[in-house]
Amino acid sequence: MRSFVHALPKVELHVHLVGSAGVDTVLRLARRHPGAGVPADRAELERFYAFRDFDHFLEVYWAVQSMLVDRHDIHTLVVGLARDLARQNVRYAEVTVTPYNHVTDGMSADEVFAGLESGRAEAAALGVDLAWCFDIPGEKGLAAGRETLAFALSRPDGLVSFGLGGPEVGVDRAQFAPFFDAAREAGLHSVPHAGETSGPETIWSAVRDLRAERIGHGTSCVQDPALLDHLASKGIPLEVCPTSNVRTRQVTSIDAHPVRQMLDAGAVVTLNTDDPPFFDATLEGEYLAVATALELGHADVARLAENAVLASFLPNARKTLLLEEIAAVLAAV
Repeated sequence: MRSFVHALPKVELHVHLVGSAGVDTVLRLARRHPGAGVPADRAELERFYAFRDFDHFLEVYWAVQSMLVDRHDIHTLVVGLARDLARQNVRYAEVTVTPYNHVTDGMSADEVFAGLESGRAEAAALGVDLAWCFDIPGEKGLAAGRETLAFALSRPDGLVSFGLGGPEVGVDRAQFAPFFDAAREAGLHSVPHAGETSGPETIWSAVRDLRAERIGHGTSCVQDPALLDHLASKGIPLEVCPTSNVRTRQVTSIDAHPVRQMLDAGAVVTLNTDDPPFFDATLEGEYLAVATALELGHADVARLAENAVLASFLPNARKTLLLEEIAAVLAAV
């Protein structure tokens, strides 16, 4: 199964750019920005990166964020992610970027976009196509929504979707509806986070108020049979991140993850990593963990890979090519 998972051409739909920074990438940034206080020795950095709890995850995340000061740092992040994806035979990824955080930290939007563009070009040379989702950090309110929409409407190359992240509890999804309406009118897709740390009502709001075309996480949908049936019948894909949910203590283990109930209900499940190095996750590892926990066969695992292709915002011709390649890998087993 391990070699089969590797051979499958894969698509990742839920990975955060800052949260994708692995040790090699952070070493480059730490040596470039010694004043940030991030360990520049590999062994020390590996100890710093070892996941302890959610508060420590936030500490590491914001330490990485603090070292992003110009286009070169954004480029370094993008290329580091692309190298990690290429090693796993991931052909395409839709990467969540939060430009508002970079700009409020002092970087200009033009610098952010330049780093994304140059990094994306180098990623393509590595065999990985990248697209962007610009997301609103919901905890920062309407100002963040307004500015994120402005960034999105400038339509940098590769931008395909508009999202909403950050804490869910106490952050009303409906207040961001005007920004999502404008983004959809401009041709962007709606992909908000919902139901990761809150109940089904947040997912309902994402569907009804934000017209979600995919749901980031959506773990709590299984608590409401009517919602789960709605997501399945409407074919609204779920960007499921099992290891992340375990690390952030939303579920106790992969075995206890509601992905089984989602699949049994006919929901469109895609597997993703969220913040992979921070949670010691890989996309191949997610496939293997779920295959083991659910005792899936090769055809079932191939279907998960197909789900991600079909749920992506790739052109139809590219989807067809990837689906044909998945079929060929399955036929060879």
